[in-house]
Amino acid sequence: MSKLVLVDGNAIMHRAFHAIPSTFTTKEGHPINAVYGFTSMILKIIQDLEPTHIAVCFDRKEPTFRKKEFKDYQAHRPEMDVDLSPQFPKAKEVLESMRIPVYEKAGFEADDVIGTVAKKTRVDEVVIATGDKDILQLVDKRIKVYLPIKGLSIAELMDEEKVEEKMGVRPDQIVDYKGLVGDPSDNYKGVLGIGPKTAEKLLGEHDSFKMIYKNIKKIDERIAKKLIEHKKSADMSYKLAKIITNVDVKYDLDDMNDWGVFSREAEEIFDKYRFRSISKRAEILSGKLNQKDQLTLV
Repeated sequence: MSKLVLVDGNAIMHRAFHAIPSTFTTKEGHPINAVYGFTSMILKIIQDLEPTHIAVCFDRKEPTFRKKEFKDYQAHRPEMDVDLSPQFPKAKEVLESMRIPVYEKAGFEADDVIGTVAKKTRVDEVVIATGDKDILQLVDKRIKVYLPIKGLSIAELMDEEKVEEKMGVRPDQIVDYKGLVGDPSDNYKGVLGIGPKTAEKLLGEHDSFKMIYKNIKKIDERIAKKLIEHKKSADMSYKLAKIITNVDVKYDLDDMNDWGVFSREAEEIFDKYRFRSISKRAEILSGKLNQKDQLTLV
């Protein structure tokens, strides 16, 4: 069975940066903690999920279409830490040594690239590794999400049932839900006065954002008034929340299948950054993966 793992590079890098002390540096004294944690997480993801195919997607520095549509989108988020930003090229250097392809597209977030590849790639199963709950909207019978819940060591595999249990709505209703309640982390408001419980009730009764407004006359007058007054904000919130799944991004299924965690190039990179324990883990994991491939062929 073919299994594609798509990693949200930015989400995992940020999590790694805050999980590993900044005192972890290169020989020259430059911080390398995020790269170390990121590489460790990549190995754990591969060990836990056993992919046949793998790729990593990153955000770009250029403004996204969301920022162009809504200038206050993510406006209150702090600038990336000066010790984290220089580590992204190093993380990509590690991925290159493992032959793990990187995909990104100017004007779009990593989520949109992930959504496009996940929906369009012809594999039996897709697992998205990220710390960002926005991606849960993509979960369906073929797509699951591997969500770290404690540091870098503990993660949960989210299917349709677990998403509904965690979020209170089905995966395909998450965009509708955010259109109503907004998202403080991304700085859009939804409908002022509509909270999670009311949103869950409305979606339970009317199924979708569109049908809620179509049936506005059937809704309690007090709630209907809020929905009508803040319709513009609701529409914008819905648009900002929705992950795009038709980004014009080039990707290659064969490239995603041609990876290896412990090559000569990877060993050199691990030595360069003094990733001794990572190097040992990668060597052991590579041996196990090769042994499994041999057993499969027998």
